[in-house]
Amino acid sequence: MPTSRIIWTQIDEAPALATYCLLPIVQKYTKGSGIEVETRDISLPGRIIANFPDNLTDDQRIPDYLTQLGDLAQTPEANIIKLPNISASIPQLQAAIKELQEKGYDIPDYPEEPKDDAEKALQARFAAVLGSAVNPVLREGNSDRRAAASVKKFAQKHPHKMMQPWPESGSKARVVHMSGGDFFESEKSTTVKKAGDVKIEFIAGDGKVTTLKEGLSLLADEVIDASVMNVVSLRKFYAAQIEAAKKDDVLLSLHLKATMMKISDPIMFGHCVSVYYADALDKHADALAEIGANVNNGLADVLDKLDRLPADKKAEIEADIAAVYETRPALAMVDSRKGITNLHVPNNIIVDASMPNVVRDGGRMWNNDDELQDCIAMVPDRSYATIYEEILENAKKHGQFDPSTMGSVANVGLMAKKAEEYGSHDKTFEAPADGTIRVVDASGATLLEQTVQVGDIFRMCQVKDAPIRDWIKLAVTRAKASGEPAIFWLDERRAHDTEIIKKIERYLPDHDTTGLEIRIMRPADAMKFSLERIRKGENTISVTGNVLRDYLTDLFPILELGTSARMLSIVPLMKGGGLFETGAGGSAPKHVQQLLKEGHTRWDSLGEYCALVPSLELIAENAKNERAALLAETLDQAIGKYLEAARYPSRKVNEIDNRGSTFYLALYWAQALAAQDKDAELKERFTKVAKEIEENEAKIIEELLAAQGSPVDLGGYYLPDPEKTAREMRPSPTFNAIIDAL
Repeated sequence: MPTSRIIWTQIDEAPALATYCLLPIVQKYTKGSGIEVETRDISLPGRIIANFPDNLTDDQRIPDYLTQLGDLAQTPEANIIKLPNISASIPQLQAAIKELQEKGYDIPDYPEEPKDDAEKALQARFAAVLGSAVNPVLREGNSDRRAAASVKKFAQKHPHKMMQPWPESGSKARVVHMSGGDFFESEKSTTVKKAGDVKIEFIAGDGKVTTLKEGLSLLADEVIDASVMNVVSLRKFYAAQIEAAKKDDVLLSLHLKATMMKISDPIMFGHCVSVYYADALDKHADALAEIGANVNNGLADVLDKLDRLPADKKAEIEADIAAVYETRPALAMVDSRKGITNLHVPNNIIVDASMPNVVRDGGRMWNNDDELQDCIAMVPDRSYATIYEEILENAKKHGQFDPSTMGSVANVGLMAKKAEEYGSHDKTFEAPADGTIRVVDASGATLLEQTVQVGDIFRMCQVKDAPIRDWIKLAVTRAKASGEPAIFWLDERRAHDTEIIKKIERYLPDHDTTGLEIRIMRPADAMKFSLERIRKGENTISVTGNVLRDYLTDLFPILELGTSARMLSIVPLMKGGGLFETGAGGSAPKHVQQLLKEGHTRWDSLGEYCALVPSLELIAENAKNERAALLAETLDQAIGKYLEAARYPSRKVNEIDNRGSTFYLALYWAQALAAQDKDAELKERFTKVAKEIEENEAKIIEELLAAQGSPVDLGGYYLPDPEKTAREMRPSPTFNAIIDAL
């Protein structure tokens, strides 16, 4: 039997901890089946170490696994299970560097404000680690995200309890966005007719030309865009919403994605911080500049760096910042007990994870008294803000959604080859002065240009033709397989979407769409259409670009299932392999904090369980491996039993947590393998395993629960000690002996 490899990514935080108890089970259950399950380290510390081997010892160095996996993703043999990794913001990067340094790794400090060419080069080197560093490398295909049938059925039978009613007396909650000066308004787009290199230039008012980026290779038929966020308009927008929130006595919140949009969104975040705290920050501008306080990293960065000042000056600035809250509207809180607000750290509030919670919580967020209160949700750019505006207004009118009856919105997402905005980091610039930024081809012809004022944010995006064709094909495939309407969420008033619509009109006739309902709608209209169907219990397929893919595959699952981590996320790679993503990691930090505090980890590995099924099915199909097919079939049965028996982790200490959940998954999988009659060898092997586990169930659960209730030392947050972590995540000697004996 030929050997097929599954690559299980080694990542960060809660899903990384959960891997310590799940992966040994997967490796032992698949042993002797022509399947090898191997790990590759693409965690945040792993990426840092791989990018800075210079001064490390041989024992400390690790290969650049991310690049290796990127190469693998472009082969038919690729079979990668990708768990959620940290899309690092600068504060997270700095924290990880500090921990590595404390562990003896000679990693340089991140130069926040580079003073010379060497520091600029170092900052650029770190850029490969920041934000969505992993996703563009591995996503060599488009996205097929949906709830597995068994998961959706269970969610309707046992609806989650997190939905809060929308107040019948009315809600002041609303989503607000700019009406001018944003990326949406300024966007220009074109389809490149022939392949070639282009560069991005800044032309100052005096005519001086500065090259911002060169050697940017484009393919024939590639769509490129250029847009600008006018920061004067942005700051006026923030100021107006601050006044409105104060007048209406509602919480003020800002919803961006400073992790994935790692250049533009931290800058937009910083402008909000500086407008809200203007009275204090403007008064002390010179002192804050002297200590390197950076509002783009949030208020926390300002407060942290006050330690560099004399005690009396520090106290004065802290008092002035505290005084701001007396005249400004209350901010939505991330952690009211610690006084952490919506504007403390840019990566605390991530729009695709935070806005679903606003809907779920009845248009409210948490205030300083740890109570839910109506909020104004600021989503500055109109490109996608309107979808949240539509769902909030729908909920105001029709009331809260019912997980026991609501339909689903699956997604086919365009993301291959760094498609669209999430691939724009290396082409995003803050205008150094008033002037023009233009995209110029090798002949000197200007393809796109934008007039900018000092501080404006220029962004260029790309989408290659082959991924668009593949995306359209995948949409048709899913529509045929499901019999559900497939809606392209595109706005002809937006320049980029106009070019994509032309592609759809060109390539869709290549497919047999007889009997299929395939439409193109503006995002707000598509949301309205989908919500009407949801309330009738009907399903719809959203066919979207990269950013909306991310937003919708958090929004609907959080409402339907209680979490986006339970989504089936399949990426059929364009070269024939498969990438299987296991869900979102947005709440992972809180899970780790709970484990450290009280020895309980509530991370639900259902996403990992579900992703393994199609991964095994791919091996069965490509290698004609019948045993892989059987392992997939029985694992699917085990997942169904896991859900029906409600073995998912409790949120409370001294109740079943991730370790107990994975134990029961292993028991049910062994039972399913013992009950089947297709493979006598597997039947005999797992009849013994199932019997041993069943006979020791009470003892094993007792050992697992005994591990809870006390603080835990993992030997690190970003780089935990493997031996300490294994002991904590595999605390049952009885269960370990059964598994290890396999």
